[in-house]
Amino acid sequence: MPDYSLNQFLAPAGTPPLDIEICDVTLRDGEQMPGVVFRADEKLDIALRLDEIGVEVIEAGFPVVSAAEMNAVREVCNLGLDAKISALSRSVKKDVDAALECGVDMISVFIATSDLHLKHKLHMSCPEAISCALQTVEYAKDHGLIVRFSAEDATRTDFEILKKLYRKAEEYHADYISVADTVGIMNPRTTYYMISELRKAVKIPICMHCHDDLGLALANTLAGAEAGAKQLHTTVNGIGERSGNTPLEELLVALRLHYGQERYDMTKIKDLSKLVETYSAVPVARNKAVVGTNAFAHESGIHVAAVLEEPRTYELYSPEMVGAARHIIIGKHTGSKALKYITQRMGYYLKDEELVDLSERVKMCSEFKHAINCEELRKLILNMENIEVIYPGP
Repeated sequence: MPDYSLNQFLAPAGTPPLDIEICDVTLRDGEQMPGVVFRADEKLDIALRLDEIGVEVIEAGFPVVSAAEMNAVREVCNLGLDAKISALSRSVKKDVDAALECGVDMISVFIATSDLHLKHKLHMSCPEAISCALQTVEYAKDHGLIVRFSAEDATRTDFEILKKLYRKAEEYHADYISVADTVGIMNPRTTYYMISELRKAVKIPICMHCHDDLGLALANTLAGAEAGAKQLHTTVNGIGERSGNTPLEELLVALRLHYGQERYDMTKIKDLSKLVETYSAVPVARNKAVVGTNAFAHESGIHVAAVLEEPRTYELYSPEMVGAARHIIIGKHTGSKALKYITQRMGYYLKDEELVDLSERVKMCSEFKHAINCEELRKLILNMENIEVIYPGP
């Protein structure tokens, strides 16, 4: 039996098999989140963990930014990981040269293509931008790199122009084209349509790079994958500019549960999440899917009683699947079964009437707007009389 509940509608809905790979951009796009800076040793640590999970491509940074960034990317390249190492490059030859010095396998050559960006950021015409991009793609290919051409703000670019640009990139031997939903304007339906149409326009693999401005990055990434996108971009904990990017941990679980992808080692997800939370100093929300502290926490008496008998009653997948643990919380909604479970684990055996008494004490304490920790619960128990203590054996 799998350690998760099966979605009964997958087969009748015609859910397609996916041919995908993951490119994690935590070390580059994640670091562009305001206030986030990864030291070189931290980048190495994160890259190692991503490789252990089985991520196929790691975007290690933007080498031309600084000597320190270049050194960090070079050190990641020198780790000898199974993952391909990629770097970001503007449509400028010196950026490619910086990436080449680092020893990367792959380069992401980008240029903005929407009228908004051309007019207000690049201050150049569309033909000028296309010329810069294609020259850089050609230069990178001539130097032996795997090249991903990314149209920044692709989803707000005139679609006919965008298709022509991607076809040109293919003619210049780009290995991938990347759709950057730079401000998260898309939804799953429009994403599916766009990728389906692009697959008619080009033969090379398509990448999905989604931002979470509307909370749809994961849904859009999956829609793109169902339409035939090959490379899916993520960041750990969804960190990134503004509202962040597609969260790696959520994508991995969705790929396992909905599409049967089993090649990634998901048991390392929780530890990686904690690591990135520490290094980035960006707290993970308690109710964050997969890795939040509440993801497998239960307080309600009805829920706890059911979970203690059969965890799948209130857990879609087991915490062990992602390297996490279940937590039974003591608070206002805690029932007697939960209290019995917790107190016995603490070494106390309470009669039914004592559990009822303790439950009332817990509810009174929890009126002060916080859950009860084990030490507070211990004090409540010790204030009761005739409690039998079970001491653990040697």
